Amino acid sequence: MLAGLLILILKAVGSFVTSLLLVRALMRWQRLSFINPLGHFILATTDWAVRPAQKVFGSQGGFDLSCIVPAWLVECLVVGVVLLFAWPYANPLDLLGNTLLTGSIGLLMSLVRLVMVVVIVAAVLSWVNPRAPIAPLVNGLARPFLLPLQRRMPPVGGVDLSPLVLLLVLQVIAYLLMAVAPASIALM
Repeated sequence: MLAGLLILILKAVGSFVTSLLLVRALMRWQRLSFINPLGHFILATTDWAVRPAQKVFGSQGGFDLSCIVPAWLVECLVVGVVLLFAWPYANPLDLLGNTLLTGSIGLLMSLVRLVMVVVIVAAVLSWVNPRAPIAPLVNGLARPFLLPLQRRMPPVGGVDLSPLVLLLVLQVIAYLLMAVAPASIALM
């Protein structure tokens, strides 16, 4: 019971840190300003991992590896601890390989979930309060994912259906990721 509680806390904290690192990477990719309350929060909570990684990785091809690699390492750490609790006497090489693969799939799943949340929040803000202080940031995060669909899909009766289509596509991607995932991801 105590192990289950510790795993629950570890997974929650790991998911939160991974999400913050991915939001920072997306904000850097889209060149969004960090001069807002959410941006300051993200910088303050992720600098401990990003600053050392910037010395090693820097920013390559528009993607900030100094955010992505720590996010992947956090996912791998969480997966490794969960697998150690689940299979304490497993072969170390099998455990390492399973941890790296499951951590990679977990990172992709976190990205899919993050994009889903951003798209939902952007859609709700556009209906409820398009001038909210957080709206430019959320719209900037959602724009690169929605824009390709918006170019191909005209509004129907003045309503943009691209968020619904994108959410469906993201659900399919999540389903496919779970289908190719090793059995150990069920523990996650």
